[in-house]
Amino acid sequence: MEKQTNSELVSVNLDMLIKLAKPAASLKLFRSRIRAPQSGGYLSRTKGRGMEFDEVRMYQPGDDIRSIDWRVTARTGKTHTKLFREERERPVFISVDYRASMQFATRGVFKSVQAAKLAGLLAWIAERHGDRIGGQIFSDTACRELKPQNGRQAVLHFFNALVKTETQQTAISLEQVIGRLTHHVKPGSLVYIISDFRGINPAIENYLAKIAKHCEVIMILVYDPLESHLPTKGRYRFTDNTSDIVVDTGDKKRMLNYQQKFQQHCAYLQTLAKKLNIRLLRCASNEKPAEALR
Repeated sequence: MEKQTNSELVSVNLDMLIKLAKPAASLKLFRSRIRAPQSGGYLSRTKGRGMEFDEVRMYQPGDDIRSIDWRVTARTGKTHTKLFREERERPVFISVDYRASMQFATRGVFKSVQAAKLAGLLAWIAERHGDRIGGQIFSDTACRELKPQNGRQAVLHFFNALVKTETQQTAISLEQVIGRLTHHVKPGSLVYIISDFRGINPAIENYLAKIAKHCEVIMILVYDPLESHLPTKGRYRFTDNTSDIVVDTGDKKRMLNYQQKFQQHCAYLQTLAKKLNIRLLRCASNEKPAEALR
């Protein structure tokens, strides 16, 4: 196993992401339908048309009235219908959380680094399948969307965005981020959201429900082992290089409340995933990301 440098435990670099091509070769993207021979090599549950607009022509008997182009019809006075062609590649959209709560770890790598590794693996798998790769990288102060494109160049473009994050002056919430996602993913897309999902609320639930109606959605919960349970009895010092805090894990009541909060968070996400018919995966900061995706 290749040893990681200290910097690779807390930050992402291009070389790290490029090397993920090898472990990605044995993995597959989540599919809810079996492969089929036409078009892109498989048929997935697209929950939408899964088609791209091609052209407009005069309406003919038997055409689907839902495809009538009312603008052209009104302008010409004659009924026209839209023609669509089947998409040859499925858009794969990967949303990655870089917020402050993700810049943390007690074991393994920072949650943000683990999220980037998971995204890197998914991008390589999508490229191997001939899909289009796009994404969304967001922090507490910025959110960047990348339009899905195909080919290795699209993977590298996505990786550069993961490495070179943007900063702005305006704060942005998880609710705003997922709200933006509803406008950027096309029907039929495969959508991965990689986050610790801190701050999830009913408004975000509604946005996810809207996306899940027309797309395949997989949420990947990234967490540090300390978040699931405190260490054994003792006093522990934690720091963010600005302030310090000492936690006494000998307080049984505090430990029980702490563990219950994480369990409640996981149960909430599991219930939400079941309700919206989406998939929920979990990946600890000290886990091999490829194993979590298997």
